[in-house]
Amino acid sequence: MSLLFDSFKDWQNHCETNNEPLYKSVLEYETELRGKSETQIFENLSKAFGVMKDAVETGLKEEMISRSGMINNGAKKVYRYPTPILSLEFQHLIARSLAAKEVNSCMGRIVAAPTAGASGILPGTLYTLQEIHGIEEHKILEGLLVAAGIALIIEQNASLAGAVGGCQAETGSAAAMASGAMVYCLGGDINQVFGAVAITIQCMLGLVCDPVAGLVEVPCVVRNASAAAIAFSSAQISLANVNAVIPVDECVAAMGEIGQSMEAKYKETALGGLAATSTGQQISKKVLIHDIEMLDDEEDNSITN
Repeated sequence: MSLLFDSFKDWQNHCETNNEPLYKSVLEYETELRGKSETQIFENLSKAFGVMKDAVETGLKEEMISRSGMINNGAKKVYRYPTPILSLEFQHLIARSLAAKEVNSCMGRIVAAPTAGASGILPGTLYTLQEIHGIEEHKILEGLLVAAGIALIIEQNASLAGAVGGCQAETGSAAAMASGAMVYCLGGDINQVFGAVAITIQCMLGLVCDPVAGLVEVPCVVRNASAAAIAFSSAQISLANVNAVIPVDECVAAMGEIGQSMEAKYKETALGGLAATSTGQQISKKVLIHDIEMLDDEEDNSITN
């Protein structure tokens, strides 16, 4: 089995024809691809979800200051802020998504889901969903398989890489994965799962990748938090059977078309958008000078030793 399915429509037809839940075909794909048993696949998923939860906890407990200084314990500030704008659960969702992504920016251990640049979205959403609804871990792991299936189809028909499709391909895809997984975990049917994916993609089409100083920090970290919020809202909308109108496969195709037509400076080159602002350019120069100084220090130390 070289690929899972070419489209969400094929995936849905397969599940309905065989009376299978969405995760089952992805699980079979993984067992064949990895040459491992279903038990081993779930054990690996459990380890991955453990790393996700650890990243959340690490970002909320330990010092998170990046080498550039652009990331400075933002997650803890949000988590501890005394006045929730909507609810404490929503505040925690935002903080947790920030936390896991800050761990990545500070060179900590994360799960790239689907990329390091979007590594705060699935941890933040699934951690919070499990806490709110008391979902058993095995169901969350099935949700991760559903998320993986969503990513595989997006990758085939658009992209998961910011360098190819802009930030819509990274945080947009991660949010779509999270939204679909959440609807699955809450008992939504296939139409509702795929509806959540479609709505999420619609909300994030056209988002550019414009990292300041070429670092996956600004605006990447805060976009993980906003993408997590969009994932939650899309899941809520779809669970209520609000029609996405544009089918999910057409939404993915639109993402691919937009990514192809997007100018190169908006695709992870740090040549456009926020990276090209006067402040962004000043930060880039400071980071470059800092890196050169560090290299000089390392050379001096090696000569001395």
